[in-house]
Amino acid sequence: MRIDTADTVTIFTGKVELGQGILAAIARIAAEELDVRVERVRVEPADTAHSPEEGYTAGSMSVVESGAAVRQAAAEVRGWLLSLASAELGESVEALDVRDGTVVSQLTGATTTYWDLMGGRRLERTADGRLAPKGADVHRIVGRTDAPRADLVGLVTGGTRFVNDLRHVGQVFGRVVRPPSPGARLLECSTETARNLPGILTVVRRGSFLGVVAEQEEQAITGAEALRRSTRWAESETLPADVETKAWLRQQESQAFPVVDGMALDAPVPEEPYEWTHVASYSRPFVMHGSIGPAAAMALWEDEHLVVWSNSQGIFALRTAVAAVLEIPVERVRVRHVVGSGCYGHDGTDDAALDASLLAMAVPGRPVLLQWSRSDEHQWEPYGPPALVELAAVLDESGKIVRWSHHAWGTTHVMRPMVRGGPNLLAGCHLDPPTPLDPPRPFLGAEVGIHRNADPIYRFDEKVIVKHFVPQTPLRTSSMRALGAHANVFAIESFMDELAAGLHVSPIDFRLRHLDDLRARAVLEAAANAAEWDGEPTAEYGVGSGVGLARYKNSSGYAAVVVHLHVDDEAAKPVVDRVVIAADCGEVVDPNGLINQLEGGALQSMSWTMKESVKFDRTRVTSVDWDSYPIVRFTDVPAFTTVLLDHPGKPFLGAGEIVSGPTAAAIANALFDATGFRVRDMPLSADQLRRIAETEDSSWRGARRISDT
Repeated sequence: MRIDTADTVTIFTGKVELGQGILAAIARIAAEELDVRVERVRVEPADTAHSPEEGYTAGSMSVVESGAAVRQAAAEVRGWLLSLASAELGESVEALDVRDGTVVSQLTGATTTYWDLMGGRRLERTADGRLAPKGADVHRIVGRTDAPRADLVGLVTGGTRFVNDLRHVGQVFGRVVRPPSPGARLLECSTETARNLPGILTVVRRGSFLGVVAEQEEQAITGAEALRRSTRWAESETLPADVETKAWLRQQESQAFPVVDGMALDAPVPEEPYEWTHVASYSRPFVMHGSIGPAAAMALWEDEHLVVWSNSQGIFALRTAVAAVLEIPVERVRVRHVVGSGCYGHDGTDDAALDASLLAMAVPGRPVLLQWSRSDEHQWEPYGPPALVELAAVLDESGKIVRWSHHAWGTTHVMRPMVRGGPNLLAGCHLDPPTPLDPPRPFLGAEVGIHRNADPIYRFDEKVIVKHFVPQTPLRTSSMRALGAHANVFAIESFMDELAAGLHVSPIDFRLRHLDDLRARAVLEAAANAAEWDGEPTAEYGVGSGVGLARYKNSSGYAAVVVHLHVDDEAAKPVVDRVVIAADCGEVVDPNGLINQLEGGALQSMSWTMKESVKFDRTRVTSVDWDSYPIVRFTDVPAFTTVLLDHPGKPFLGAGEIVSGPTAAAIANALFDATGFRVRDMPLSADQLRRIAETEDSSWRGARRISDT
């Protein structure tokens, strides 16, 4: 934290802005504790040169971690400044008040300011935790809807400069030529044609890593295409045959780990010799991050030092990874965060940073802006892993669940740079000698990867939860928003609905029977009330409502989602009409920002759940554009109602990922309510409805409700 000379305050955080409004939230927290207007507070973009290292900006932990740290630090800075003011004004601290950074004596009216006391000088102090932050009862900024969001102006007007838009003096442009498929091997490459094109500064070849640098971006694109045509590759069939995701996962060798209280254990898996009341399986395919702007980065190699501009979620880890691949001391690498047009986990962002660095080293002193093509983005980013979840339950005579079984299969969710110890950057695999990716290994931590939210929020007498780690994956996978929670909550909440339907009881009442957590009950009831839905089947055929509930990671925010949808008569296409969200994220810092995050998360989950699936043949990924990989569009956006259950004074709980699973389940449950078809394999598309109709030997409109069978 710094008290500036220009009557402002600067905050340094290791968390980065990814569109979630974290810097605006941190500014609010600091302004509240310091008693200054939000407009006076600037949060410095993360930079390895001066920011604290706070790991990755991930897991809905930014306000929980950095927000809480800034709150404590700001409280202590205010207390210390008041002690300085006390000495200067000759008054006790208790006799002083602060009004927008001006310290006023309540006895004499004498004043001084934070900037007179400390402006421009280093604080040189460490927070010791002995001074408590303000009580929630005196907050004037945190939790209010009328505080300004300066960052939104540029987003609305187009003035925000994304990493793709960077322009520096002497800047040039780069493009990389990727192999045509994951198993391709470079046989020959002629660089002459590309090298002789107008504007081409250099052609880079390091093993199978190929790229061009040009004066103008269009020249780089032309040069990369010429280089692509001048290469010959040997391709091999490394991808699986056209089988369902869940069938493929079930066929693979896997390692099984029981999960107890959210923690995966290296222990024997319990036996389950029960006669189950109901069993079902659910799946999710490979899914893309689908960032609207393709991966980009800029790099400058000058005086044996490297500067990288990137929208990475982990700038310190990226710095270490790039230094390792380039074999230069980490102290010679600086990574500066710049906002990007979408980042929902470990996408191609970090890979683009290494691409830019490799090209920059070929043109010392010239900043190189490197951007992936849309096709390369779709084919080479690390995907969200596929999942298979098998559930079973035993009900007693009263309809209470007494035994529960949850088995989840999946591939790795964690291949970020340096998390496993290696750089894990794409271009490193193509260098000679290569810096290969770390071999996938299971994570046995709490609520991570495949088993995130596999432990249900409900109370059961007996439950067995097992994580099945599939080490071999044909496509590179890594962290995507919510990790395993999207598939696990989709499965759990769909299964709860199926059990309720089999008993002919309201799915809301059935959930409440098994809920001890009062805050979970509150969000469920709040969502149902806001949706004006009691859980009873919708009377009109082809129209349905459904609900989903979870506490993200069983330790973060609570969310209940109710979806109202209809099925288009002509196309058998599900159309979401309205989404109602109720959320408890502890103390709310920025209500409007929180609503943005919840509704944006629900839209993304809608897209994953109803539309998205990576397609491939035996050799290549074939989902190379927005036609072959559709996502939600503006015409798909439903009406939203969002209810916030604020708890001033309670800990922050996080919000960014909490609606992913509940939204998916609510859509599936509403689709069942509308048609009588239970769709358990994502995406829940018109094609899926037709396939189920054919299996059931009836048209989709001829489906019967479970209560009629």
